[in-house]
Amino acid sequence: MFPDPITLSDAASDGARGGFGDLDAQEFLLEYVPFTGEPPYAVAILGLVIGMVCGLTFAKVIQNRLEGWKQDRLPLLPLARLETVAPAIGIVLGITLFIGGSLQVFGFGGGTALLVALLLSLLTAGALWVQLARLMGQVDAGTFKAVDFDNFDQFF
Repeated sequence: MFPDPITLSDAASDGARGGFGDLDAQEFLLEYVPFTGEPPYAVAILGLVIGMVCGLTFAKVIQNRLEGWKQDRLPLLPLARLETVAPAIGIVLGITLFIGGSLQVFGFGGGTALLVALLLSLLTAGALWVQLARLMGQVDAGTFKAVDFDNFDQFF
């Protein structure tokens, strides 16, 4: 089933001739999948990095705002400030690129993949934004209770 492995002397003679065993130079280069190009692995990885960096930034901004409210009673709302919206847009962009690039890896066309990814990202980000605004409003009003993730009725 499998060919016999080559010996060290065979490998040395192949190396001296510039050969790669039973592969010539063109076949050797074709054995590796390119990192960029089609399918777009780089787009998916770049989107993941952008989404993670912007997500960490967003979390830190929300944490700082909650700390300011706790210490000095600074207002939590409105959420639509530049320091909050900019990382949220970055998250949507990053996740759109990640999902779009991943769908292209599995054979979707570029435009279709990015459109589906953009719709998924916008719908998810919009729903999370509304929930975050509601929770921040409850905290600001003093009516916040522990969140029960087993009861999804409170979210809708």
